[in-house]
Amino acid sequence: MSEAEQFYGKVLGLSVKGKSHGAVVYDVGGAELRVSLVPSTHPSVHTVVGFAVSDLNAIIAVLTTRGVIWERFPGFAHDASGVVVTPEGAKVVWFRDPDGNLLSIVQYA
Repeated sequence: MSEAEQFYGKVLGLSVKGKSHGAVVYDVGGAELRVSLVPSTHPSVHTVVGFAVSDLNAIIAVLTTRGVIWERFPGFAHDASGVVVTPEGAKVVWFRDPDGNLLSIVQYA
């Protein structure tokens, strides 16, 4: 749990809203993200949490300096920063938390 708190609080910069029953609840733009301890995990194949932002390049720059490693997937046209532009014009990057959960950040067109 300490690794998760370090990652979500310090690396991603989310504010702690509270702690409850072995979980930490973060404020994400007025919504809540509950991160809880589970007996075991396996790296996810699909995105489990996505964040929408207005300036993806700025977020990539900050998180890269904090050590985030951007995922790249075969068959997707990633740019140098790891961004994929969807057919609708949205820009998306993916990364993993310490438990291997796949997270994304999107800037909608």
